[in-house]
Amino acid sequence: MSAMFQALENRNYRLWAGGALVSNIGTWMQRIAQDWLVLTVLTDNSGTAVGITTGLQFLPMLLLGPYAGVLADRYRKRVILLWAQSAMGLIGLLVGILVLTGTAQLWQAYLAALCLGVAGAIDGPARQAFVSELVGQKHVANAVALNSASFNTARLTGPAIAGLLIAWIGTGPVFLLNAASFAAVILSLWRIRTSELAPSEPAVRGKGQVTEGLRYVRRRPDLVLILVMVGILGAFGMNFPIINALMSTAEFGMGPGEFGLLGSVMAVGTLAGALLAARRTGPRLRFLLGGALGLGIFTLIASVSPSFWLYAAVLVPVGLAAITFLNSCNTSIQLSVNPQFRGRVLALYLAVLQGGTALGAPLMGWIGTEFGARWSVAAGGAVVLLTGLISVIVVSRRSRLTFPQQVRTVFVRRRSRNRPVQGPEAAGEAEGM
Repeated sequence: MSAMFQALENRNYRLWAGGALVSNIGTWMQRIAQDWLVLTVLTDNSGTAVGITTGLQFLPMLLLGPYAGVLADRYRKRVILLWAQSAMGLIGLLVGILVLTGTAQLWQAYLAALCLGVAGAIDGPARQAFVSELVGQKHVANAVALNSASFNTARLTGPAIAGLLIAWIGTGPVFLLNAASFAAVILSLWRIRTSELAPSEPAVRGKGQVTEGLRYVRRRPDLVLILVMVGILGAFGMNFPIINALMSTAEFGMGPGEFGLLGSVMAVGTLAGALLAARRTGPRLRFLLGGALGLGIFTLIASVSPSFWLYAAVLVPVGLAAITFLNSCNTSIQLSVNPQFRGRVLALYLAVLQGGTALGAPLMGWIGTEFGARWSVAAGGAVVLLTGLISVIVVSRRSRLTFPQQVRTVFVRRRSRNRPVQGPEAAGEAEGM
């Protein structure tokens, strides 16, 4: 099998990837339906309301993420996933019923987004760490990249399907279809052969485990850099569902079909970036920093695009840059963190990413409503670009190498292809950033 798809040789991973793809398509359909419902049915094109909805969906990860990471390190990840996925499917079902019966109100949309956020906060760390149990350390980098490819395949098709369905039959059935899609991932989890998993040693119960995880991160300058960049980029550079909703309606006067199309067009770039990442054996500093810089530059270009179709075209490199950055961050964590801390560190990573989005979404929505959608896009792009430039300077000053030498060096080196960097080795290598 091609090196790009090595992880698919594993039966358990094939089952998981197939179920996750179906569920992710449904999730992206619901995201488009949720934004459209709030923007055009429950409010009069209020970007602020869409931003609040998005913020409520991501805020629980910021508040609960570290504790969910402790759960992922302490208990069986497969069981956690079964409960969390079932809860998210039930929420989609209830919202669909409310919309179809004509009883949906804005506060209910807010509450549903918050409940989805709570379930997602529990699901996220376990889902990310479960990849290592499915394929083992040897194929983690490839599996992480293929997960991104699957996610972005869903992102490519889900918004387009949702846009067509909303225009044809309305938002209610889209929520119901998403609820049904969770059956695929739940079935795949039941069919996984637990005897073939490679679970890490569970963390011992005790007090201060969240604090212990934070201390572990604080001793790792490479992880601190990742988390700072992820938080800022999450807040200002990853709010395109809100921005695209405002740009397609307020700026270009388009309907739900074109709004859904923007998500699909952006997913072309993210899918390409994920497939390119699948060919790499590990994360490199040049991809992490280059992804951040590229995201800032192309977002600024998008803010001045004069037409809907030019704006849509620029979203392709925007998506490629975003997924290049996020893949490099995720793979760095998966490969370099001690397995007993992996759930907590991944939880912190997701908390910072989604928590940043939760904090930034209302602000970006407010800017778009008060000053225009283009100002919201431009502000996000400027902050992301500045963050990337400052990170380049910080890395250059901390490293014993020249910057051209750094960008040819693996961001988190491994002494062995089959053994993650841990403890003093990781700290020593991080000092050479």
